[in-house]
Amino acid sequence: MKSGFVSLVGRPNVGKSTLLNNIIGKKVAITSNKPQTTRNIIEGIYNDNDTQIVFVDTPGIHKPKYKLGKYLNRQAYYSISDVDIIVLLVDGSEELGKGDLYIIDKLKEIDKPVILVINKIDKVKKEEILLKIAEYKDLYPFKEIVPLSALKKDNIKTLVDVLKKYLPDNIKYFDDNIYTNKQIEFLIAEIVREKVFNLTNEEVPHSVTCVVERIKKEKNNYSINVSIIVDRDSLKKIIIGKQGNMIKEIGIEARKDLEDLLENKVYLDLFVKTIKDWRDKEKYLQEFGFKDFLE
Repeated sequence: MKSGFVSLVGRPNVGKSTLLNNIIGKKVAITSNKPQTTRNIIEGIYNDNDTQIVFVDTPGIHKPKYKLGKYLNRQAYYSISDVDIIVLLVDGSEELGKGDLYIIDKLKEIDKPVILVINKIDKVKKEEILLKIAEYKDLYPFKEIVPLSALKKDNIKTLVDVLKKYLPDNIKYFDDNIYTNKQIEFLIAEIVREKVFNLTNEEVPHSVTCVVERIKKEKNNYSINVSIIVDRDSLKKIIIGKQGNMIKEIGIEARKDLEDLLENKVYLDLFVKTIKDWRDKEKYLQEFGFKDFLE
């Protein structure tokens, strides 16, 4: 039995959550085409006959504008320092940017094996991938470089095989049937937040969070109430939509995923609340679960 902890780091929107979900084979992190979707250190557990890998999906490292952003960066930096292996994800379909260089500079301060994953290779030609590999090789002594497509599940097994070579432990940290360390309330709230992101437009950015107010298990179903928190009334109107159409659609899409997650029928009630500037107020950051890394 080989085991260890692996941190997935990178700029926002490079595909960390998609990669994590497809390695684990279950939805443990929400995905969106909007950056900074992941807000918490999420652990997904991969098991096979002789291996257990605990993956830590981190918020994308970025220049923060609010206390929430500073909290997210502290989470990401903590995950880098407290694991056995680091996987740096970059978007192979984009030019090398300041954000990538910033993270690479941070990695130079840490003595751990770093694997470079060049993601989204389904969007580029083979020659471009080779040029990208050469470009990154000059920037940092990566232990290995793995091109893959997290979305298409192309080359994911290769990455897992590469990681196995660097796992330092021989302890089983979690039972085989556990695939995440997160509580069910967290997963429910995240699924609703994902649907808000994916069904609304650019006017609804990361001033949205979701909180499970009530979850009741009946004989063959769950009754769940979730509050969608925004920081201004204009966003509340967008999420509710004309004649309540948008919030109804969010509820329909969220309920599908929740029934898959809970393997039962789900009755879901959604409420939208405005709390002005909640992202900059420690009281609400603590109340909504962003407390471990607050100053």
